[in-house]
Amino acid sequence: MRLFFALWPDDALREALHRAARKPVRQSGGKPVTPDNYHVTLKFLGSADEEAFDCVCAAADAIRAQPFELRLDQIGFWPRPRTLWLGAEQAPEGLTALARTLDEAAEGCGFEPELRPYRPHVTLARKVPKPGEPGPVQPLVWRPEAFVLAVSETRAQGAHYRVLRSWALTSEL
Repeated sequence: MRLFFALWPDDALREALHRAARKPVRQSGGKPVTPDNYHVTLKFLGSADEEAFDCVCAAADAIRAQPFELRLDQIGFWPRPRTLWLGAEQAPEGLTALARTLDEAAEGCGFEPELRPYRPHVTLARKVPKPGEPGPVQPLVWRPEAFVLAVSETRAQGAHYRVLRSWALTSEL
């Protein structure tokens, strides 16, 4: 299993992300990510056996994360791996704290810690030959209600992500 923790948009936000992505993805010439796969990665785990799966689920069961508001307000491009994304210019503290907590919990289950700074984003397109000039983006405001553990499945038509478990964000700590 290839696992990752993520924020998973509801259908309304997924549609708003799809509308916001149309023009910049078309200009980029990249391969669009299917809206069903839109998410914000919190912690990529990678390959995991059943024991590691059980460990990260137990660790996530113990996490109490505060709700937060995420403002997706900038289009960006990473030359390697040639990815176009919609992200947050300023990540809310609740989000960075959740990502940090999940990284520490995963390390306790034998996964490598993340050494790069956390950059919340939704991947819009891959294999982008040229990012183009996306111009300003109408900000999308998202108040996630939960974080999830998802699996990446390889299919003939490409990667497909599926939610395995979900944990509520709650103000009750």
